[in-house]
Amino acid sequence: MGKKSVMEPASEIDLTAVKYEPEVLQAPHMTGMWLKLFVKLIEAPLIGSLIISNLKKQNKTDQMLRNTVIPETPMFKPEFPPQDPEPCSLEDGKPEDRVELALKCLPHYDATCWTGEPTSTFRYWKIRDYAYAYRSRLATPSMVAERVISSIEELSNQNPPAPLLISFDAAEVRKQAAASTQRFEEGNPLSILDGIFVAIKDDIDCFPHPSKGATTWFHEVRPVKKDAVSVSRLRICGVIFVGKANMHELGLGTTGNNPNYGTTRNPHAPERYTGGSSSGPAAIVASGLCSAALGTDGGGSIRIPSSLCGVVGLKTTYGRTDMKGSLCDAGTVEIIGPIASNVEDVMLMYAAILGSSPSDRISLRPSIPCLPNLLSHERLNALGSLRLGKYTEWFNDVFSTDISETCDNIINLLLKKHGCKMIEIKIPELHEMQMAHIVSIGSESLCSLTPDCEDGKGVKLTYDTRTNLAIFRSFTASDYVAAQRLRRRIMYHHMEIFKNVDVIVTPTTGYEKLSLFNIRNDMEQSTNMTAPVIPPDGLEFGETNLQVSSNLMRFVVAANLLGLPAISVPVGYDKKGLPIGLQLIGRPWGEASILRLAAALEDPGGLRSGIGFCVLGPWWLRSGYASPVLDPKRQGTLTPNEDYHAKKKPFKSVPLQPPQFKSYHHTTFISRKCSILPF
Repeated sequence: MGKKSVMEPASEIDLTAVKYEPEVLQAPHMTGMWLKLFVKLIEAPLIGSLIISNLKKQNKTDQMLRNTVIPETPMFKPEFPPQDPEPCSLEDGKPEDRVELALKCLPHYDATCWTGEPTSTFRYWKIRDYAYAYRSRLATPSMVAERVISSIEELSNQNPPAPLLISFDAAEVRKQAAASTQRFEEGNPLSILDGIFVAIKDDIDCFPHPSKGATTWFHEVRPVKKDAVSVSRLRICGVIFVGKANMHELGLGTTGNNPNYGTTRNPHAPERYTGGSSSGPAAIVASGLCSAALGTDGGGSIRIPSSLCGVVGLKTTYGRTDMKGSLCDAGTVEIIGPIASNVEDVMLMYAAILGSSPSDRISLRPSIPCLPNLLSHERLNALGSLRLGKYTEWFNDVFSTDISETCDNIINLLLKKHGCKMIEIKIPELHEMQMAHIVSIGSESLCSLTPDCEDGKGVKLTYDTRTNLAIFRSFTASDYVAAQRLRRRIMYHHMEIFKNVDVIVTPTTGYEKLSLFNIRNDMEQSTNMTAPVIPPDGLEFGETNLQVSSNLMRFVVAANLLGLPAISVPVGYDKKGLPIGLQLIGRPWGEASILRLAAALEDPGGLRSGIGFCVLGPWWLRSGYASPVLDPKRQGTLTPNEDYHAKKKPFKSVPLQPPQFKSYHHTTFISRKCSILPF
């Protein structure tokens, strides 16, 4: 019998007296045949309930949810108090008009990269680079499409395979590219996004591709008849969709492991996970094959893989984007958001897809969407006035000083360069927050899947997914209500914190200690790591490692449970050459503030130069594979000051030369002082 405890009302808690209490989730780590056996046991009527009951007892789940009196009323979806409007507004009109307004917020485009000789270092080409190449007649979308198609097909047949896409149709890609090329020939591109190659996560509808959620059967019970709202907005802007990107099955995992279609490899180290569940979207952007991708984020699923793959991932405020047409469109913690190699491309994608659903407009009353103006002197003033909140004990709980020191260094440079103010904060009840989140997302996922599981489809799911669903089935209705009481309580704490700060800063992920498996099989590794190693026997049957999931999710769940905007920005590399991400969490509807700060973090004018940054290409490019990037040997006629939308110019096709890449091992830095930006 548990002893009843009573929580003080949230309004009576003294935040300054909060003590940080690190805690490690107690759960088994299994792969291969042991995982198959474990699933059979936990799905058995009697022994299964005993195993799960013991697991919940070890983690004090029942004590927290069933033996504790929580005085707050339930909050069944995020409810935001009124917020001060941000200074710059973005009219909620047509997607192409919003993208045009977003383009005007960006710094002047520097076309000098087209005048010099090609370099041997890997670089990411921005959306505006492709736009410049198309408009200056250096390339066509059809020419780039052939490079994309050949690269995707080659990667799928290599050893180890890199299954970036679950659904891919070369003919469909060529068809879209031909239509875009014709628009450019006629001088009528639809927007700056016309001809830009984008991947869509497999839980977001993109007609005519099926939406499987990385299962083997979901498309059979839920056929796709049209695009999701976010996808249709991108299509209006002329985006070319390369296909449906790989993911952790049904989004119920943080590594990206997928025995159904193959596990996506981390572009920086093929023996490691990408992170999940948006594994394919992050990896295809990090590879340089696509400028951007759409993912979903219900528990860090955009930010975790963005961090581990070294790209930028935006989780918007709950209700800022319309979820209609996604597999998780009925949840209270999920959003659809963009992933790109840089902040300005994230801004352009965000401008295209934003817009609340009719029901959210009524219930959430979102503020007018805003984008930061990165052109004006107001940008510097806005940065200087920002107050950053840091919970130091929580911030440093990452197992590796590489992570905390790198994030600290970039923050200190930001404070020095722009005059931002750092404020020490305390965030109470972090363990309660994680528990409330897992009960919320678990119960909502189970509710949507139960009809199909009862119809016999459940046995076709991976063993990892079945493990999670078995745990979710142990949650009761009272557990769910208790979690929603905790949600209101934790929302109160954060709104109190945001009275004194504008942005909360953390590492994006907590990282895992080296397991016994990794010690045996990789003796050269240090005792800490960033992206987890893929166990060979986890490829066929999957892997369950809830301790790793908990560590990877340590800093991300507040944004999901409370619906807050957050962004992960790459800020450096660890000693093994693996990316490190910094997370910025904003107040409700505060996307402009975190985007402004994120843009400052990748400012080539000062923050990143000379502090050990480098440009590391993906492993398959460093091994000699082809890439669809553009040739920087400028052969067009436009000058840097000419308009992107110059029309009716005679078209001259200029064949692209394949880029020249040297072969680098993933631990070798190309340059210790080069900027992570392409310019």
